[in-house]
Amino acid sequence: MLFNKPLQQLTYQDVVSFCERRLPEDKQLDYKYMIPKNYEKFAKTIASFANALGGTIIIGVQDDKDDKPCPPFTGIPYHEKIRNSVESIIQTYIDPIVFVDINVCVSPNRQRMFIVINIPQSNLTPHLVGKLKRAYIRTGQSSRPETIVHPDKLPWLLDHREKSERLRHILRDKAESHFDNYLKTLNAAAQGESVCTISLSPLYPQEPLTDYARLPEMIARSSTRAPYGVMASTEFPMRSVQDGATVLSNARGVYKLTEFNAYGLVMNNQIVSQEEMVNGHPSRTIRVEKIAQNLILFLITARKFLDQLAFTGALLFKLKITNTRALRALFKRQQATVLEDYLRIDETILPADLQASLPALTQNLLHKIAWALGLQLTPEQVREMTENLIKEAE
Repeated sequence: MLFNKPLQQLTYQDVVSFCERRLPEDKQLDYKYMIPKNYEKFAKTIASFANALGGTIIIGVQDDKDDKPCPPFTGIPYHEKIRNSVESIIQTYIDPIVFVDINVCVSPNRQRMFIVINIPQSNLTPHLVGKLKRAYIRTGQSSRPETIVHPDKLPWLLDHREKSERLRHILRDKAESHFDNYLKTLNAAAQGESVCTISLSPLYPQEPLTDYARLPEMIARSSTRAPYGVMASTEFPMRSVQDGATVLSNARGVYKLTEFNAYGLVMNNQIVSQEEMVNGHPSRTIRVEKIAQNLILFLITARKFLDQLAFTGALLFKLKITNTRALRALFKRQQATVLEDYLRIDETILPADLQASLPALTQNLLHKIAWALGLQLTPEQVREMTENLIKEAE
């Protein structure tokens, strides 16, 4: 993220402080002093971000010949209908419509303002602009910040998305294989065990978002600790892999691997089944509370990592639990026999969801998990568990 807080929490002073850093325009950042009178040109900028990696437009900032913000940073005169104007331009000139987040940051005296527009990387591409229905992509080049993709070359843009999807699958498959290889080095195996794999990655990865050599320091800043556990602690061994790094742990006999990739992938693999006495008999069990703890530690760790990458596009969340059939699913005193062979949950989310809606996001996921395991928890039970665990981890 460009800012160290959710978009809707930004203040006028936050934007001033950001501009004072003098960051130049690039593939994911654009400055404009006013909304251009040529509305189609403005729509082109928005659509080009959505067709590429996503990005942020800050209105109320002039830029210099080096594409850096030029002081004084005072914004533009306050106009209460500016949000409606932006939304109207998008609806009029872009097809299909791009859904953006807008925050109008007003000065303390209510006389000036900045408008910050976040455009997520879209999964509805290509977004076409104007009567000629042209598609544009953001390049970040000062001479040609947006490049046109002519209608007869639109299949290229679609193919570009397909290549990104293939890359995403390759990154996930390689990360999953690292956990199997880790177990083999310990003469252990996950055969017959239930392995929970949780991952977050850009919906359409295209290129590395950071230098892989920076990953160790980024992982250290991403580590999350709570009374009930830790994710990616620097106390555990770290191993380099192609384009990434993994943190390994078998603390308390629980095998765990958390991988961070330069393309933005974060993945955690952990054995979650265990042997315990249930109703006086030995049983293979899986506990919702343990899944919840691991999920929350993962989401907070992934949020910290993605913040450092300044990634604003759509994310694909995936959760998979293998070998679940006939396990005893437990939540406090509730129990059920799992009928599913495996669990799988896929969700498309935005970085803003991790920032501003983490409790609601987690509750939704945990309710789905418990239901699939055969446990019909009430929303109140899930909310109470989630709120307590998040409070302990943040």
